[in-house]
Amino acid sequence: MLQRHSLMFAAMIAFGAACAGDADDRAAAGTDTMPAAPPAAPTATASVSGMLDPDAASHADLVAAGLDSAAAAALVAGRPYADMRAVDAVLARSLDDTRRDSIYTRLWKPIDLNAASPAEIELIPGVGPRMRHEFEEYRPYTSIEQFRREIGKYVDSTEVARLERYVTIR
Repeated sequence: MLQRHSLMFAAMIAFGAACAGDADDRAAAGTDTMPAAPPAAPTATASVSGMLDPDAASHADLVAAGLDSAAAAALVAGRPYADMRAVDAVLARSLDDTRRDSIYTRLWKPIDLNAASPAEIELIPGVGPRMRHEFEEYRPYTSIEQFRREIGKYVDSTEVARLERYVTIR
């Protein structure tokens, strides 16, 4: 019995050290953005970016993405959504900013780089006023390659790829 508890304790210590290492790596990177979320499981309601589409996701998919049943029902009832500001207005009734940021790593309606408002750009998890300014500075975008090149001046390629999941060019 003592040996089993020792093994469990050792495993918990190893897991904690691994988690702390991830946080240290993020802190050392010095970015003002959140780490990339794991890709969403492929479903009929996932967009090209791999995120759930707020206009198509089922109640069950929304709950699986982290919404409680009432928030998922409110989101389904408010369809269709013109943009992410409309989605955010519904979710803001029951979720705080931090919780919505977490949800937006799995649920998102891509924003048009050339037409998105400052408020809509700042809904992207980890994007604050400084990065929003960089998004706006290079308008009009003519290609996603231009977005990668210009935003890549400020963040590494992993972060550019993460940000790219949130945007489109129409």
